[in-house]
Amino acid sequence: MTRAIIKLTGTDPATFLQGLVTNDIRRLGPQAPLYAALLTPQGKYLADFFIVSWGDDILIDVAAPLADDLFKRLSMYKLRSPVTLEHVDIPVSRGTGTAPEGAVPDPRHPALGWRLYGTALPDDGTDWDALRVAHCVPESLIELVPGETFVLEAGLPRLNGVDFRKGCYVGQEVTARMHHKTDLRKGFVTVAISGSAPVGTEIMAGVKVAGQLFTQSGGRAIAFLRFDRAQPAMQADGAVIDWHQAAS
Repeated sequence: MTRAIIKLTGTDPATFLQGLVTNDIRRLGPQAPLYAALLTPQGKYLADFFIVSWGDDILIDVAAPLADDLFKRLSMYKLRSPVTLEHVDIPVSRGTGTAPEGAVPDPRHPALGWRLYGTALPDDGTDWDALRVAHCVPESLIELVPGETFVLEAGLPRLNGVDFRKGCYVGQEVTARMHHKTDLRKGFVTVAISGSAPVGTEIMAGVKVAGQLFTQSGGRAIAFLRFDRAQPAMQADGAVIDWHQAAS
C-alpha cells in the first residue's frame, strides 16, 4: 500500500507524541524506529504507523489513505505544543534481503526486513502477503479498520506496537483494562485454508458466524475468529478453514 509521510518539527515532538500514541517514544532512536497506533478515547483503532527518527525531527510513516485524517487529528491535539506538522514527500522503500546503507529494521517482526527513507528503490520481489499471513501481521484498511478494531484483538502488542508501562495516551484506559482484566475472546489468527474467498467473507461454524476471512496466501490466511466458536472444517463461501491446522 502506498505510504505517506508526516514530519514533526519543533522544540520537542517526542513529548507531544508520548501522550497520544500506544508506544513509548523514549525508546525511539536513529536505528530504532517504533510501530504504534493512534486510538479513539474508547480504545478503538484510528491509524497504525511507523515513527522514525529523522535528525532532530520525527517522521510518521502511515498508509496514504489514512494520512489526511491522522494529520487532522494530530493537529487537533497539538493545541499550544511547540510542534509543527507538515506533509512531506519522502520516498519509502522496503525489502527483506541485505539492508542498504541507512535502512532501519521493521520493528514489528524480524522477518519483515528493513525500511529505507529518502531513497526510492525497486521492488525486491518479496511476497509481502505471504509474510504477513505467516506471521499474522494485519494491514491498514484490510484487517485494521478505523473506528472498529481493538489493537489487542489485532495483536499489536505481539508486534511491538503497544507499551503497557509507558503511562497515559489516548485510549490507554480501555486498552489497559482489556489487557489486565479480561481474556481475549476473539482476535486475528493464521488459519489453514482450502480454496479461497473474498476478503471480508464470514466464516461459519455450522450455523453460527465464527469470524471473517482476510488476506490469503499459499494455503493459509489471516482470519478474525471468535475463539469460543472456532472448530475444525469451518466454511467461508466454499473455502474450508481450520485454525488448528494452520501450522502444519
